[in-house]
Amino acid sequence: MEAVKLMRELKTNFEQEMNYLPKETGLCLIESTRENDRQGISGKCRDAKVEDLWSLTSFFGYSTQTFVLAVNLLDRFLAMMKVQPKHLACISISCLHIAAKAVEEECNLSSTNELIRISQCKFTVSDLTRMEKIISEKLNFQLKAITALTFLHLYHRITLSHTSDRKEALNLDTLEAQLKACLCRITFSKAKPSVLALSLLRQELEAMQSVDMVEIARSVQRHLKIADVELLHWRGLVAKCMSDYSSPECSRPNNKKLVWIVSRRTAQNLHTSYCNVPELPTIPEDCWDESESEDSCEDMSSGEESLSSSLGSDAEGPYFPSHFICQSNQRNKYHHTP
Repeated sequence: MEAVKLMRELKTNFEQEMNYLPKETGLCLIESTRENDRQGISGKCRDAKVEDLWSLTSFFGYSTQTFVLAVNLLDRFLAMMKVQPKHLACISISCLHIAAKAVEEECNLSSTNELIRISQCKFTVSDLTRMEKIISEKLNFQLKAITALTFLHLYHRITLSHTSDRKEALNLDTLEAQLKACLCRITFSKAKPSVLALSLLRQELEAMQSVDMVEIARSVQRHLKIADVELLHWRGLVAKCMSDYSSPECSRPNNKKLVWIVSRRTAQNLHTSYCNVPELPTIPEDCWDESESEDSCEDMSSGEESLSSSLGSDAEGPYFPSHFICQSNQRNKYHHTP
């Protein structure tokens, strides 16, 4: 009965997942934008901000669900609206704040002021509030979504409901860590959540050499009528992503816990009131298919420090690089450098 219930839930989510996908045309435009283009977001710029969101999620002890939802909101908004790089920090932090309010317990939410200070961005609480309103309106207030994590959890439960062997071997934390790594690349934003999650599951099950579990995954594929060619395509991209992260050339911190490294000046600024920071200028709310508005606003992107070098670690073992080693849920302390 449990298995039947799970399959019904799976089918319902499968039928609705298209409602929460970013527009592919918008994602393609982002991918084709040059990195130094000041009038549009490039794929590399988007990926860097998603890594920053990962860092902040780890720092505040937020769940994987919060991170995945924040990325979904960010991609849906960016694929719909043509925004400039100087506004991306405010947009991404707004998406994280919206996601946290939708997922986390109220007692676990960080204050808006704290979120802005730790992110080290140049905008105010009123800027963040205004941006959240814009994002919510443009997304028609659909602030919860069916994501790859939704399917990953369902696949995991379905697989374990059909077998009593090696339950401990199929580690959900491992799958979640690999999903987060994939989401740091805009390419995977074009994948159907059901297919991306199944690609991760199949890769893990085949690495475990579990014939029974692989057959269960194949049954799920047939139930959802996912084509072999589509699954094969995304499995190849997932494998390459994991391989790249495992490569010695991949830049990653040696520490196993997130350590926030800030300069002395930044450390002082973190304890300074932000009341004198000028408000973020109004952004042109042009869609991708509309003409671009003139912008004479001051560039606020200069001087912002990237947080991606402090990525939180999420998994351990030969299946994943040491960059993503599982960390505790405790909030990490500051480490001030002179």
